[in-house]
Amino acid sequence: MSLDAVLAKIDADLPQATDRLLDLLRIPSISTDPAFAEHCQSAADWLVNDLQTLGVAAEKRETPGHPMVIGHVEGAGPHLLFYGHYDVQPVDPLDLWDNDPFDPQIEDTAKGQVIRGRGSADDKGQLMTFVEACRAWKDVHGTLPCRITFFFEGEEESGSPSLVPFMLENAEELKSDLALICDTGLFESKTPAIVTMLRGLLGEEFTIQGPTLDLHSGMYGGISMNPIRVMGNVIAALHDDQGRITVPNFYDGVQDLSDELEAQWQGLAFDHASFLGDVGLSKPAGEQDRTPLEMIWSRPTCEVNGIWGGYTGDGFKTVLPSEAHAKISFRLVGDQDPDAIRENFRAYVTDMLPEDCTVTFHGHSSGRASVTETIDPAFEKARAALTTEWGVQAAYVGCGGSIPIAGHFQNILGTTPMLIGFGKDDDALHSPNEKYDMESFHHGIRSWARILDALT
Repeated sequence: MSLDAVLAKIDADLPQATDRLLDLLRIPSISTDPAFAEHCQSAADWLVNDLQTLGVAAEKRETPGHPMVIGHVEGAGPHLLFYGHYDVQPVDPLDLWDNDPFDPQIEDTAKGQVIRGRGSADDKGQLMTFVEACRAWKDVHGTLPCRITFFFEGEEESGSPSLVPFMLENAEELKSDLALICDTGLFESKTPAIVTMLRGLLGEEFTIQGPTLDLHSGMYGGISMNPIRVMGNVIAALHDDQGRITVPNFYDGVQDLSDELEAQWQGLAFDHASFLGDVGLSKPAGEQDRTPLEMIWSRPTCEVNGIWGGYTGDGFKTVLPSEAHAKISFRLVGDQDPDAIRENFRAYVTDMLPEDCTVTFHGHSSGRASVTETIDPAFEKARAALTTEWGVQAAYVGCGGSIPIAGHFQNILGTTPMLIGFGKDDDALHSPNEKYDMESFHHGIRSWARILDALT
């Protein structure tokens, strides 16, 4: 039987596939909040049961945190591993949702039908595109096309504390010829894409202490050092007037684009004015000698994610605070070493402090950037399959975000990751009223069927 029969089956069974996704979306599997731990167990059970209906030998594997779901299908040809995560972000602020986040709805919008609900795009809808492609394939052919391992995580939205230990302990079981990851999106919401570059991440929180207690600004103002003023000076100094980051040796390991990749990115004709205009901005604020796409995909960043101190409640209080606090994140590229950058950043801040001020640091998660070579013929086969399905030339692109699992596949398992996703720019990931376009869900399922056919 031909691929056409599988695609026809996908089209005919789209209502049932949508109903299954809605069932999964109703489970409030918020991983970061212990109050939802039982719901994370329920989501894992749901996936195990669903995979078993496809003849997959699936089971729930407990971890110190939320469980993993592992499933295996034997077969000839390549061994493909598919990764997704079933946990979701918290829903706050709840009052900004139009409907209950865990009562998903099919809505008609000016841009077409969407599936509205927490996790619809990140990542339950994306995860189910692959599962539904496998379901249609199995219904038509009686078996799946090759050896497949399903690997679903329940802690991606809470830092994945159990992931690396689990992968190390089960490395032989999880090794494959190719690791497929569906947690990305279309370029400018219309061009199918394979992500080959992901930025790494480093988080730092620090507190500057001045006086031993909050002071009356009339009695001590002018004579006492204000930690917020010191904090402001430190943060202002992190970038020069051209947008470059001033932490010593920060750019060690940063590489320029190859001529081939630079030409391909230029061919995408990225409309940065529209990209910024959608969020009320107009001018790229990064390194001024770089293109907008480079700023997002292949250049490192240093961003202030939060700053506070003193009195921030309603009304006014003339307090001179004893402490100031800030959270800083760095997006990393190339061979940048997060441990070295953390050390250099801390030394840089410490050296800037005036007398009477001290600093304490609290490090958050870190991970290196991930770059995938596309020399494996599987990449061009997948790109051709995407092009055929969407009717638009698929592209190799970068991604400004961080997906640590891609690097873990490379470094722990020695497996090449292939990142393909069907999200759109306005899906409101992590925000109220998250949605997944029905077009993305439908064509995503068909895309995976074409890719499975091409790779096997």
